[in-house]
Amino acid sequence: MLESFSPEESFRFAAKLRTGLSDEKIEEKVNDVINRLGLQDCRKTQIGGNTFKGISGGERKRTCIGYEMITDPKVLLCDEPTSCLDSTTALRIIEMLKKEAKENNMTIICTIHQPSSEIFNCFDNLLLLQDGHQIYQGPVKEVNNYLRNNLACELKKY
Repeated sequence: MLESFSPEESFRFAAKLRTGLSDEKIEEKVNDVINRLGLQDCRKTQIGGNTFKGISGGERKRTCIGYEMITDPKVLLCDEPTSCLDSTTALRIIEMLKKEAKENNMTIICTIHQPSSEIFNCFDNLLLLQDGHQIYQGPVKEVNNYLRNNLACELKKY
């Protein structure tokens, strides 16, 4: 994303670059994505970056997500969408992604490091890795039982 662009300009740029929509349809799509991501208050504010302050971290994450959503993907890959965010904003981002997945029949794949239990429980399925090796894949609600029954070492109680 370009620091000097606003979220609105970024979405318009992405739509013109990556879709064959008419200018009228692009404007509809841009407004739709801005509303879905709750970016109305910062839609015309420059994104900013290292050289100058722009929108907040949460707004920047949602803008990055919107840049990809503008094409109506069936699969959306999010690399650490909660990193560097406070716990409330991080939870809001994950809840927004879950809502988008359900409402738009979209698969969303996220890499998350050390999520809070509240964020962890928002996910439906989990692929758990340790040292690059898969140790669990399946529903989030079944991971505790799986690990309890298949863990190769004993858990210590403190």
